Amino acid sequence: MKLRILKSAVTNPWFNLATEDWIFQALDPQSHTLFLWRNSETVVIGRSQNPWVECKTDKMAEDDVFLARRQSGGGAVFHDLGNTNFTFLSPKADYDQDANFTIIINALKKLGVDATLSGRNDMQVGDKKISGSAFKHSVDRSFHHGTLLVNADMQKLGDYLNPHPLKLQAKGIKSVRSRVANLVEFNEAINHETLSQAMIEAFCEYYGQDVANTPVEELDEATLAQEPHLNKYYQQMADWEWRFGKTPEFSHHLETRFDWGLIDLHLDVKQAVITEVVIFSDALNVELIEVLKEALTGVKYNQEAINAKLAALSEAQPEMAAQIADFSAWLAGEIKG
Repeated sequence: MKLRILKSAVTNPWFNLATEDWIFQALDPQSHTLFLWRNSETVVIGRSQNPWVECKTDKMAEDDVFLARRQSGGGAVFHDLGNTNFTFLSPKADYDQDANFTIIINALKKLGVDATLSGRNDMQVGDKKISGSAFKHSVDRSFHHGTLLVNADMQKLGDYLNPHPLKLQAKGIKSVRSRVANLVEFNEAINHETLSQAMIEAFCEYYGQDVANTPVEELDEATLAQEPHLNKYYQQMADWEWRFGKTPEFSHHLETRFDWGLIDLHLDVKQAVITEVVIFSDALNVELIEVLKEALTGVKYNQEAINAKLAALSEAQPEMAAQIADFSAWLAGEIKG
């Protein structure tokens, strides 16, 4: 069967995840395909995860860290240039998950690292996790992707993946943290290029094809312009509605006290829009509570949208402007995104 090898020269995660989706949706499934790529600093969440639960979206925005939501399931992971990511695509009839893991194990052996499969999704060296995977299947093709920790910044992994202690009762999948290690701990000469080459060689060897006769297709921004399907998926991956709007329904409970009264705020959020607002308060101005509830209902669950709505409310209700400003400043500090 024909082999196809793609390698991305781009480190924008939305481009690379769009390329994955393009591979899954548009490429001829009657071949075994290997795609190798890496991302600039990014938190990638699973399709059914809540970004506000999984990561510090405010710190990510301050540090220009990407947020990406992938099409497949699984938990949140941190990517930087110290990660090498892999994608296997095969015809469904010839899909062999064990073969993919064998290729990775063989590639690591070439680099002097003995890895083993741990459970269904992970790979480890000794008792340390060095790789995680996720899977997707359709009528005629199957898809397996994952990441290998090469020289990732473990401190930043902790910085961005430890969420703020918000009182969120979230539906969807929460991540489980594992003990992890970088491959450079076992062989300091490993980097993205040496690992990619070992993966390409192991891929060709497994399927009995000469690596010298198997071209590697380099993907760059020019590819994006030439492939309308790829461009469409890129726009989707970059869109706020995909990254935040696809969040499963959740509730957020917040409370504080101002000089003018206690606020006990309950927000129900669906597809990143505030659908219901309940406020309990001992404030003397009952009308203030009512206009706050009305203003927040139907607003996107992010700082910019909420600030804009409350600023407009303050202009419309100048006699309550001071209290609305207090409420707006507090709420902006609590909603991290």
